[in-house]
Amino acid sequence: MAYRIGVIAGDGIGPEVVAQGLKALRATGVTFEQHDFDLGAERYLKTGEVLPDAVLDDMRELDVVLLGAVGDPRVPPGVLERDLLLRLRFDLDLYVNLRPVKLPEGVPTPLAGKTADDIDMVVIRENAEGLYAGAGGVQGRGTAREVATQESINTRAGIDRVLEYAFDLAERRPRRHITLVHKTNVLVHAGDLWMRAFTEMGESNFPDVARDYVHVDAACLYFVTQPERFDVVVTENMFGDILTDLGAAIAGGMGLAASGNINPPRRAPSIFEPVHGSAPDIANKGWANPVACILSVAMLLEHLGEADAARRVNNAALRALGKLRATAGPEMGFTTDEIGDLIAEGIEGES
Repeated sequence: MAYRIGVIAGDGIGPEVVAQGLKALRATGVTFEQHDFDLGAERYLKTGEVLPDAVLDDMRELDVVLLGAVGDPRVPPGVLERDLLLRLRFDLDLYVNLRPVKLPEGVPTPLAGKTADDIDMVVIRENAEGLYAGAGGVQGRGTAREVATQESINTRAGIDRVLEYAFDLAERRPRRHITLVHKTNVLVHAGDLWMRAFTEMGESNFPDVARDYVHVDAACLYFVTQPERFDVVVTENMFGDILTDLGAAIAGGMGLAASGNINPPRRAPSIFEPVHGSAPDIANKGWANPVACILSVAMLLEHLGEADAARRVNNAALRALGKLRATAGPEMGFTTDEIGDLIAEGIEGES
């Protein structure tokens, strides 16, 4: 039976990279039905709609979703981020943000002396709570007495479920090592809850997984100076948002960074997307690197249980990287479409 795959091409370079992701997906021979969703800046600017309830209901019937990128300078900040991206994560309960941080062989890193053997980790970011939960408000807007509050929401159930996912992943990786990143010395309430849950789960359910803890500011330092100390990293929502961009920077750049927003019980479709933004300044120039989107397709296939197809996509994308002169812009030596063709040919050649 064909998989039901939703596609949100989005804005800017989103449609360009998604086209290459779908090209790679078709090259695997995996059977799928494509369901396109007109969501993003253009819909909002034309209709004032961001994510209608009926569209969200249709999306719930899918197996997975591939998302390009959303964002446009004509749309006020926060509209698409809050009412589309965050709503999808919250309403579909995509509580795990999965971000591999792995430097491909032959790709340069800004870290002197570090190699692909040193930069090979996975960051698990809690994706449904914390400061992004939307609790807070403003009083006296525009006056001298204006007060704005933003509250971090942390529940034991929400923490336990993301920890379980992270520990299970760590147990299946060769190093069997997990690091909790937080700020327990200052955020004494939320940090204490995370630390107690982390310790109890490790001791009770995963005794063979080695545990470590690092403050988030120190983690930023160690990502740069000692990336080899990390294997699986688990952290709360905002810290994970910041830390994973740093991870992308040390692992070849945003043009290579793939991600998944996962519903582990599979009660709703998980969403896979490149980490980079919509980059409207280079849209339609053929300068966008589609590798991050294609690697996201590999993650999508892995999630569907299509391990062989995922392996072929991943291998073809990494081989193509070795032919590029740079990882972004016209300096790559290939256009977006040419890179997609190169990878698709590599996938077909390995079948």
